[in-house]
Amino acid sequence: MILEEHLETTVKAHDQLLHRRVDLLLRTGKLLVESLADTNRIVRNMKRTAAYLGIPEEKLHINVSYTMLMVNVSDGDYSFTKFQRIETHGVNMTAISEVSKLSWRAIEEDYSLDRYEEELEKIRTKKRNYTPWQVAIGAGFACGGFCIQFGCDWMAFLYASIAAIIGMRVRAKCNESGLNHYMGIAIAAFVSTILAWASTLLPAEWTTTPWHPLLACALFIVPGVPLINFVDDMLDNYIQVGIVRAVNTLLMVAAMAFGIAFAVKLCHIADFFPTISMVPHHAYWEYAIAAAISAMGFSMIFNIQRRLLWVVAIGGIIAVCTRNFVNLGASTDNIGLDMGLVIGSFSGSVLVSLIAVKAVHWFHVPNHVLTIPSVIPMIPGVLMYRMLFGIININVQSIDQVTPLMKAIESGVNSGLVIMVIALGVAIPNIFGRKYIASSKNKRLAELLKERKARGKFIEW
Repeated sequence: MILEEHLETTVKAHDQLLHRRVDLLLRTGKLLVESLADTNRIVRNMKRTAAYLGIPEEKLHINVSYTMLMVNVSDGDYSFTKFQRIETHGVNMTAISEVSKLSWRAIEEDYSLDRYEEELEKIRTKKRNYTPWQVAIGAGFACGGFCIQFGCDWMAFLYASIAAIIGMRVRAKCNESGLNHYMGIAIAAFVSTILAWASTLLPAEWTTTPWHPLLACALFIVPGVPLINFVDDMLDNYIQVGIVRAVNTLLMVAAMAFGIAFAVKLCHIADFFPTISMVPHHAYWEYAIAAAISAMGFSMIFNIQRRLLWVVAIGGIIAVCTRNFVNLGASTDNIGLDMGLVIGSFSGSVLVSLIAVKAVHWFHVPNHVLTIPSVIPMIPGVLMYRMLFGIININVQSIDQVTPLMKAIESGVNSGLVIMVIALGVAIPNIFGRKYIASSKNKRLAELLKERKARGKFIEW
C-alpha cells in the first residue's frame, strides 16, 4: 500500500513537472508568434528551448498556426498534449532577438525553471524601445523619405511627414480603443490622405511638388513583415501559416486602399499623375538620405534596438542605391544599368540579405531584424497609387478610355512583381545561409547539452 502511494506521488510529481515544462515551451512560442517571427524561427527556438527543458526532439511534436500553438510530448506509452491560444500580433524585433538569446543562455548557464520563467516574463512585459510619439514621428519621417524617392522637394517631405505622423497616432488610438484592426488601418489611411490633400491648398510657392505627399502619406501601414514572413513560410513548406499570413497582408492592403479611396472620393481628388513628373531627378546622395530616414523610421515601428538604427540606415542606403543603379538608365541624370525596376529591386534586396547573413554574427540579432527595415524603402508606392487611382476613376464608355484602365492594370501587376521580388530577395539568401548556419548551431547545441549532462544539471524526460 505504501509502495503504491509512493509510486502514485512520484508519477503525479513527474506529470506536474512535465506540465510546467510544456507550459514554458508554449509561452516561449506564443511570444515569438505574437512578435511576428517567421515560422521556421519559431520552431527552431522552441526546439532549442525544449532541449534546455529536457524534452528530447524525437518525443516532441510542434504545430504552429497563426492563432494557435500545439505541443505534444509522446514516447509511445505516454502522451501529453497542450494548446496555447495566440491573442494579439504586433511586430517586436527586440522580443524575437531576446527570446533567441535566452534559449542559448538558459542552456549555457544552467537556468532553473523559475529563473527561465522570470527571464521570459521580463521579455514579455518589457517596455518598447520607443514611446508612441517617437514611433509616430519615426513613421512620419519614413513616409517623408518615401516622398523624396518619388520625386518631391523637401517642403513636400515635411507635408507628407506631418500627415503620416497624425495618421499613425490615429491608428494607435484605434488599436488602444479595441477597434477592429482593419478598420483602424482604414481610418488612419483616410486621415493621412485628407491631411495630405489639405496641404495642396497651402500657398503654391511653398513647394513645386504639392501632390507628391498624397503618394506617401499612408505608407506607414505597408505590411512588410507579414509579407516577407509569408514568402519565408511558403519556401520553408509551412504552407498553411504562409497562406494565412498572405490573406492577412491582403486584408491590410485592402483596408489601406479603402481608406485612401474614400478620402479621394470625399475630397473629389482628380487623377493628378499627368501633372507630376515620374522621371527621377534627385542625386544619389538625396536618395541615400531618404532611404536611411525611411529605414530608421520603420525600425522604430518594428521596435528594433536603438543601437541598430545606424546599421539599418546603412542597409537602406545600400538597398535603394543598388536598386536605382540597376534600374535607372542613361536617360536620367544618374548613371545606371537600365535593367528595370523589378530586377533593380531584386538586386537591392538580395545584396542586403547576403550582407545580413554575415552581419548577424557581428550584431547578434536575427537576420530579419536587419533586412526587413532595410528593404522597406524600396516599396513601389507610386505604382500602387497609380493602380488605385486608375481603379477609382474607372468609367470605360469608349475605346479611348480603355488605355487609362490598362495602364492601371499594368501598374498593379508591376507593383505586385516588385513587392514579390523584394520579399524573395530577402528570403532566398537567408534560407540558403540558414542551412549552413544551422549545422554549426546544432553542433554547438549538442556540445552544450553534453557539458550540461556531465555537470549533472540535465535531466531528460
